[in-house]
Amino acid sequence: MHRRHLLAALAAPALLPRLARAQNGWPGRGSIRLVAQFPPGGLVDTIARLIAPPLAQALGQTVVVENKAGAGGVIGTDFVAKSPADGYTFLVSHASVHVFSTATLPTLPFDPVADFTHLGMLVEAPNVLLVKANSPYKTLDQYLAAARRVPVRYGSSGIGSAPHLLGVMLGAEGRAPSLEHVPYRGSAPAMQDLMAGTIESLIDPITTNVAMLKDGTLRCLGISSPQRLAAMPDIPTFTEQGYGKLTSSQWLGLSAPKGLPAPIAERVTALIPPLLETPVLRARCEELVTLPRNPPPLGADFVAIMQENIATWTGIARQFNIVAS
Repeated sequence: MHRRHLLAALAAPALLPRLARAQNGWPGRGSIRLVAQFPPGGLVDTIARLIAPPLAQALGQTVVVENKAGAGGVIGTDFVAKSPADGYTFLVSHASVHVFSTATLPTLPFDPVADFTHLGMLVEAPNVLLVKANSPYKTLDQYLAAARRVPVRYGSSGIGSAPHLLGVMLGAEGRAPSLEHVPYRGSAPAMQDLMAGTIESLIDPITTNVAMLKDGTLRCLGISSPQRLAAMPDIPTFTEQGYGKLTSSQWLGLSAPKGLPAPIAERVTALIPPLLETPVLRARCEELVTLPRNPPPLGADFVAIMQENIATWTGIARQFNIVAS
């Protein structure tokens, strides 16, 4: 969809509901459920609640966000995989489940690709390597040089998480055998230990750390985006520092159970670009430094990215014998 078409749709919001109701009488009953597979307050919940109102307006039907958390997002994801493909249940899909859990868990109760109708990518958040502002490590080179001589610990949100795998790759590519992983049950306790000096560093999505980076509490030694971020241009990428394999993001998408009727899938997919242009969502995503791609990958393009991610990180997990529990 061309940008001028997006702007026209936003300038005439009444147009979207008329288009959305034009086929097959859907949606014609009850409310639409949008499942967030992580607890309230996190990025998935935030994005779900940002897209729900404009999606409801576009479809002319109530959209209710339901948090179904547990097992690192697997419970809510499995719920959607096993829901009827009738256009009344959607999922804010997440790379942490569809890619990294797939790569590191021995089994999953669903196929991350085949058991869903994947409609499109919404936003993505790169990972960052963080140290405290008063850390002796001012650069990535200094950090890795130390980890070649003495133990240097990095925290992550758990075994098999994207930050864990990124740290493993950093240790291998940087020839730093003393870079030690310390897993936590989430980012919050890892951050507490970083600030207390229990660990020297933390690898985490940038989303939850923007405020502490901006106020100078934290220093970022590298970011996993392909290019520097316009919002924080002083942060160097891993790629520009000689570690091109350390490019990854934790994307969020919009998905539904497999077998979603093509007319419904096509209509909802067509709504994703204008949804991502809504001013409230854009403003909040800019605050979080978690933005949509331009243009967002839709349908088969989104699935191709997911499959490539799965293949890459499954190979890395097997290479380094990383198995999550």
